[in-house]
Parts: sequence; C-alpha cells; structure tokens
Amino acid sequence: MFFTIFAKGLNIALISLYLRPKLAYFIEYGMAKKSSSTSKSKVKYSKETYKYWFESMLLMRRFEEKAGQLYGQQKIRGFCHLYIGQEACAAGAITALEKEDKWITAYRCHAQPLGLGTDPGAIMAELFGKATGTTKGKGGSMHIFDKSKNFAGGHAIVGAQIPMGLGLGFAEKYLGTKNLSICFMGDGAVRQGAFHESLNLAMLYKTPVIFVIENNGYAMGTSVKRSSNVDELYKLGESYDIPSFPVDAMNVEEVHEAVKEAAERARKGDGPTLLEFRTYRYKGHSMSDPQKYRTKEEVEEYKQRDPIEQVRATILENNILSEDDIKGIEKEVKQKVADAVKFAEESPWPDGEDAFKDVYVEDDYPFVRE
Repeated sequence: MFFTIFAKGLNIALISLYLRPKLAYFIEYGMAKKSSSTSKSKVKYSKETYKYWFESMLLMRRFEEKAGQLYGQQKIRGFCHLYIGQEACAAGAITALEKEDKWITAYRCHAQPLGLGTDPGAIMAELFGKATGTTKGKGGSMHIFDKSKNFAGGHAIVGAQIPMGLGLGFAEKYLGTKNLSICFMGDGAVRQGAFHESLNLAMLYKTPVIFVIENNGYAMGTSVKRSSNVDELYKLGESYDIPSFPVDAMNVEEVHEAVKEAAERARKGDGPTLLEFRTYRYKGHSMSDPQKYRTKEEVEEYKQRDPIEQVRATILENNILSEDDIKGIEKEVKQKVADAVKFAEESPWPDGEDAFKDVYVEDDYPFVRE
C-alpha cells in the first residue's frame, strides 16, 4: 500500500512512503505500478543508447530462454541460473561505466558478459562444457569469465566475489588509475561476513568500488523478510557511512543514472557506493527450482513492468526506431542465438589432458599425477 506526498518547491517528483504486506515492493519514483509502457515516456538519452538497451536486453532474454530449453533437453547440465527479468541491472550499468572498469558477479552470470560484448557462442559453448567456452568448458554456467572485457567472472560461492570486487577496486586505486570495479551480489549474500568486512575496508580506504545488491526478493526460496529484520538492504551500507540508495532496477534509465552517479563519486576519490537494485527474476533460483514459495500472480505482476517492454515503448512512442527497425533487431538477435547454439553444438569436448592445464601459473609446477 502506497502513500505519496507531493513535494512542492523541491527538486523531486514525489516521496513514496510505503507499507509492504508482502515482499514484492519497489520505491516507485512517480511510476504507476502497472507497466510504464502504457504511458508516454520522455527521451532522456541518445538514440544509440536506447537502441543498445533494447538490443542487449533482448539478447540476454532470448539467449537465456534458449538456454532454459537446452537445459530441459539435457544439452546443458549441472547448475543453470537464469537472469530473465533482471536484464536492466546489467544493461543500465554498462552504459554508465567505462571500458576499462572491472566487473565481477555471482553465479547468475550470463547477462553481464553478453552486454559487454563477449561472444555469445563462447558463452553458450561454456554452458555446454565445450573446449571453446569462455573457461574452456571447465566452469559451466556459474563461471563465465572474459579478461578481454574486464569481466572477472561469475563465482559460485555465495558472497565470495565481494572481497574480490573490493580487491579489483583497490588495485585500480593502487595503480593510480581512474578506473573502478563494480561488484554484483544477490540479496542472500549480504548475510555473509565477507560482505560487512568488505564494506568496512572499502570505506576505510575510499576504494573505487560500486557494490550492487540485486535484490530479486528471494535468496533461493527464502524471502528477504524471513532472513533479517533489516529488509531495506541499502541501509546496511549506512552503518559504514557509505552512500547507499535503493534503485528501481526494472527501469534501465534509473539503473544507468544511479550507477553513473556512483561512478562519478568513485572517480573523484570519494570511495564506494552501495546500490540496492530492486529487481525480480521471472524464473526460479535455478532450473531445478519448483518456485513454490511465490504465487503466479506475483510473477505476473512484475511482468507488467518488464524492463524490455518499457524501453520498447519509449523507443516507439518517441519515434527513436520504427516498428520495422524493432523487427529487424529481433530477427538479428534470434539469429545470434541460433548461431551461438550451432557453435556450441559443433565445438569439441575438452581433451582429457586439459584437466591439468590452467591449474598453476607455472607449466612445470610439481603436482601429483597418476
């Protein structure tokens, strides 16, 4: 239930005070709870930016929809965590940052490298466990990695990437660059001690790092409200004097603006920012999740605010692209995904000897082998 107070004479549209009878909540920032695609959206950015947002988020969505199908066919095995619904988190952050900035995330890690420009074929091949994958078939779904894009990987241990994200930022500070690191984590990871240790050191050393909590409402199947009395997760950063804010992460423009502001702060030497991206995943925690902890109605409610449809509406309503242009992009994305699957299908499996490669930096490092 929302209560809105209109602020006159201030540089804000409204303040939303809210009570939450269930976990599904957002700060609305003047948006109707139904899809914003039903009302005309003003253009804030360039044609190229909107085109990138639409194309990249659509690629993320179609790639993962296909991955889900292939998992059902047992062509992709092991674990597989889909990002469907959360695409604005990645796309909005990418446009707000620079090429040399560093990226790290948890095991829901297909979308960021796709948005950064990693070859979809290499990502799909990694899902298949093929030698042509981003980590040569050794990592699978949870360990996509691309040094050429400064993507320092997906990490399967909950919260393990947080101190590493801090370290990436500290390295940039130590080397005297103006680069920063952005570290993504799920809402469940904030209960790990490494999260609090990292926030403390980041602010102490004014490290150029943006901590992003992708709060999709559930840590596996446990809602935020069931795991802590503090369910407005951005407030956790305030105890370390870190500038901390909630973000409507179903809206790619809001994500872009929040990350851009945090990046400016980091590059000036003012240290870290903590952003709580309030988002939602349409699929389960992983492909094996029956999703009994939430209702179909809740999922459908969030789909009414789909980030891709919001951008599509803005593009068409403001004549940024035509319907034919949109159809052309959709066709290109479909072909990219088909090409990625074909590449993965035709790629070779790793050789048995590959198990002993890339383990140590030194090729002749002594180890036991029978």
